[in-house]
Amino acid sequence: MVGVVQTEDALAQARRTNLDLVLVSPDPKNPVGKIMDYGKYAYDQAKREREARRNQKTTEVKEVQLKLTTEAHDLDFKIRNAIRFLEAGDRVKVVIRFRGREMAHQDQGYDVMKKFAEACSEKGVVDRPPRSEGRHMIMYLAPRKDQD
Repeated sequence: MVGVVQTEDALAQARRTNLDLVLVSPDPKNPVGKIMDYGKYAYDQAKREREARRNQKTTEVKEVQLKLTTEAHDLDFKIRNAIRFLEAGDRVKVVIRFRGREMAHQDQGYDVMKKFAEACSEKGVVDRPPRSEGRHMIMYLAPRKDQD
């Protein structure tokens, strides 16, 4: 901590110590500079960023596809898979594909989605409610925050 110093004096002091004068805060009223080895500083900064990237958890979106005519056993199997995905911390995209005349029975699709969401409610919450997009009905489930 040197205090208020003219820029030329700070540059001369940095040259004497074979270090760099680095502008830490470029505030026009009160600029703050620091005398340091800039190469080492940049290396440490990059190292911290790499470490932060390595430790962050990336969430994937896993997909479970259903049909209106999916039988109970198959539905249970798909629910088990969705719960496994949610426990791993991934989001689940639940898709019902309507074929042919099934488009006339989209209300049944909402019922299947509601049943699926209730079965997964212990491990996940509805992130995006079911909505129809063309011949598909799509709903997203996200893992519960309070589970650990």
